[in-house]
Amino acid sequence: MSLFEDTYKTITSPSEGIYRDKGSKFIAYAYPLRGEDQVKERIAALKSEHPKARHHCWAYRLTPDRSVFRINDDGEPSGTAGRPILNTLLSYDLTNILVVVVRYFGGTLLGVPGLIHAYKTATVEALNAAEVVELTTNDVYRVSFGYEQMNDVMRIVKEENVGVLNQAFDNRCALELEIRRLRVNAVLERLQKVTGVNMVYTDTR
Repeated sequence: MSLFEDTYKTITSPSEGIYRDKGSKFIAYAYPLRGEDQVKERIAALKSEHPKARHHCWAYRLTPDRSVFRINDDGEPSGTAGRPILNTLLSYDLTNILVVVVRYFGGTLLGVPGLIHAYKTATVEALNAAEVVELTTNDVYRVSFGYEQMNDVMRIVKEENVGVLNQAFDNRCALELEIRRLRVNAVLERLQKVTGVNMVYTDTR
């Protein structure tokens, strides 16, 4: 992701696609993904739902800068399942997404080109059925300040249209703010001008 690019594409809700070849059935499930901890949970649920399937192959991409990805061939010949799924996600430029393709073996070997085509096509079917959305990359900051600065801080938050994830107001107040990356410097600059404000970066979403 370049310094000036602060958007990414993902899907809004789960979708499915299916491809059949020589008796084998490939069912692709696409899921929006917030973190790696969701991957095992999704795969376990599909294995429970499809206990007689021969393979549960998958790939995912994660984070707005698209830097995290993993693939798994789950017993298929190396490079014939997880990689074609991942390559399809790359060609659609989607991130924060998991695709699992469940294969029921039909008794006839498809060969390497056949498998690559099958896993790619099933993934394409699932993605074509999904609703794709473009989101902004946002940096999360924890901002703390004295109660007497609250009006000044909240005015900046409102004028800059900054998202508030959490807030706590006491003698010392704290806000967890989600700021669009392209606006981070401008917003922080304004907040720094308010006496007694401290800011700490915590996350990117």
